Amino acid sequence: MAGITNVAFRQLCREQGAGLYVCEMITTRALVERNPKTMSMIKFGVDERPRSLQLYGVDPATIRKAVEMIVEQDLADHIDMNFGCSVPKVTRRGGGSALPWKRRLFSSIVSSAVDAAQGLPVTVKMRIGIDDDHHTYIDAARTAEDAGVAWVALHARTAAQRYSGQADWAAIAALRDALDIPVLGNGDIWEATDALRMMAETGCDGVVIGRGCLGRPWLFADLAAAFAAEQSQTDPAAAEQRTKAARSQTEPADGGRTLPGLGEVAALMYRHAELLTQWLGTERDGVTDFRKHVAWYLKGFPAGGELRRQMAMASSLAELSDLLAQLDHAAPFPREILGQPRGRTGTPGKVVLPDGWLNDRDADEVPEGAELDDSGG
Repeated sequence: MAGITNVAFRQLCREQGAGLYVCEMITTRALVERNPKTMSMIKFGVDERPRSLQLYGVDPATIRKAVEMIVEQDLADHIDMNFGCSVPKVTRRGGGSALPWKRRLFSSIVSSAVDAAQGLPVTVKMRIGIDDDHHTYIDAARTAEDAGVAWVALHARTAAQRYSGQADWAAIAALRDALDIPVLGNGDIWEATDALRMMAETGCDGVVIGRGCLGRPWLFADLAAAFAAEQSQTDPAAAEQRTKAARSQTEPADGGRTLPGLGEVAALMYRHAELLTQWLGTERDGVTDFRKHVAWYLKGFPAGGELRRQMAMASSLAELSDLLAQLDHAAPFPREILGQPRGRTGTPGKVVLPDGWLNDRDADEVPEGAELDDSGG
């Protein structure tokens, strides 16, 4: 979710519903060196609690320094370590979803983070493995549990799958059976009912939302309402409290959920651009950054190609407002797109790895040039 889960988007999601929101992935080296871009990316809103910071790194020593810095300077309340990123610029250096294959190096990295955190919760996210011939998730998760992490989240795809095909929820169930600490599931949660189904089928303790919230910040409200509805069967008082926290809508949807019409979506689009403007400092920067979200918000709605194109070129709030006013605000949510993927999909591909990476699982040398000097995934 690099370039997406910044302060503005996190605030928008919090306004819609309950959840724990994590900042964009940052590199440990860039943090330790106080890279200006990185220091901006780790900023949190005034009322943002708990503050969850997502770290990427390959060198245990640099990981330790980064976590010590986070603790000493009170930069976050929770550290989430990313071992799930599958983009080539990360895996070719042995990072992300490539790293758990090197079990001793993985163990050293996670142990260094937990030790340096001094009680601050450390969690990890990973994939099933590099590809179908190189699964790592069970062993890596047990190692992380032994190191003292608070929970493990599994994106139920291999790195080779990238974002293609379907997530293998059976792997989440297998991991739940293998661990004593909480297991969170990730992969193909597009609607609140998907989360309920994942938890029912796998027994996982919670869910992690990624691409599902692209252009759908209200997904978190739907999740809160869906979980409240389930809880109401045994705890009506708690359910009422959680339901009040969820957003109120008028149009009923399948499974008791509610869906926004185009008028409400247009208002959220403007709010998103407004928050980006406040965070980035200028309308031009804020609205320009918002452009990439236009297609996600308008997916399935009757907006027209020309109007979409103009929105994707807007550079001021006034211009965006005028364009949003031209939408048919009475148009209902397009139910036919429910459950469809959003964001990246693509096709499977060979994972780019350092030379000889698969030869020895117990080698714990840090690959030369492994630590990226900038942030993002």
